[in-house]
Amino acid sequence: MTFRFRSAITQPAAALNFAMLALAVLAATPSVTQAFPITPQQRETANQVAAKGVPLSELAENAPDTYTVKRGDTLWHISGMFLKSPWRWPELWGMNLDQIHNPHLIYPGQLLVLEKIDGMARLKIGNSVGGAGDTVKLSPSIRSESSESAAISSIPMNLIGPFLTDAMIFDENELAKAPRIVAGEEGHLMLGRGNTAYVLGDLGNTRSWQIFREPKPLVDPDTKQILGYEARFVGSADRKQDGEARPGAQSGGLNVPATFVITGNREDAQVGDRLAPATVRDFAPFVPHAPANPVDGKIVSLYGDALSAGSNQIVSLNRGARDGLERGTVLALWHEGAVTHDKSVQKGGLIKLPDERIGSVFVFRVFDRMAYGLVMGTTQPTLPGDRISQP
Repeated sequence: MTFRFRSAITQPAAALNFAMLALAVLAATPSVTQAFPITPQQRETANQVAAKGVPLSELAENAPDTYTVKRGDTLWHISGMFLKSPWRWPELWGMNLDQIHNPHLIYPGQLLVLEKIDGMARLKIGNSVGGAGDTVKLSPSIRSESSESAAISSIPMNLIGPFLTDAMIFDENELAKAPRIVAGEEGHLMLGRGNTAYVLGDLGNTRSWQIFREPKPLVDPDTKQILGYEARFVGSADRKQDGEARPGAQSGGLNVPATFVITGNREDAQVGDRLAPATVRDFAPFVPHAPANPVDGKIVSLYGDALSAGSNQIVSLNRGARDGLERGTVLALWHEGAVTHDKSVQKGGLIKLPDERIGSVFVFRVFDRMAYGLVMGTTQPTLPGDRISQP
């Protein structure tokens, strides 16, 4: 059971102040400090920024005046109902994204009210009992909630949840020297959940591990440099018994491998598979937003060695944290225009057709030089080498 603050906002300039008040109180609670990082500078900036909203021209056609949040909704889905460009959600809320990276928490059952004043539109939280014009008192309240009634996510978590830990890009080919499975129980070659695996290698004090296979280099389409190594996720395992070195007749000793139990698997583990320490899944809230600076990159690969990717599939990008990408960054996806001959005249010269916008990419996991993104709203299949840019 967790506790979150819920706000009801009607005063436009108060939106950020109250949101930051709630975040400040949450930040003082040890159990949620990491999910809601907040600094004195952020508080000061939030108190100085007025909620401006977006021009009416940026609203989606037939944007509703009110909408009641439903279980199963996502921030992207709701954004698309109100805005032509869903990644402009922070502007609709009047949030200063340069300083505040947490979305305003919204929950099933809350009424969202679209307010239009002086050519600008803003969203506020209305009274779900009364009408859109009701005045709602600004007061924090503690809501106790289970996971079933938690704040809605940015995008469907069932699509990216497993990839928050399972999809890994290693800077170097660390797996070449990583601990490895050397045998299975009773000589089994294929190991599933509950089976015992025997592992040799430097395990340190780590107890929980992930199992990977066949790391492949990810090559930048432009520079041809290796940006990292992507390994196929096999499953997870826990160490149950440490290995040891015993004196023996041959080579001065015998190595006794550590004993592991396979705790989960996407496919059967095998002898030779490599292990890496398990990573912690990060479910901290993040909000769709455009990058702070221009981005010019490309799709490196399609996860799972697919030949093409449609909507709701995972791709790797040749841009990462060092290029300003972060969780929630939304990028435009383009097919490069073909080079062809001018067919309007005989022996026409070469021309290059304009690049064609085919969809968006929602960045959900970021490494130093690369990132993973979810393809959204594509009109054509996505291919390695397709271009990404600011939306």
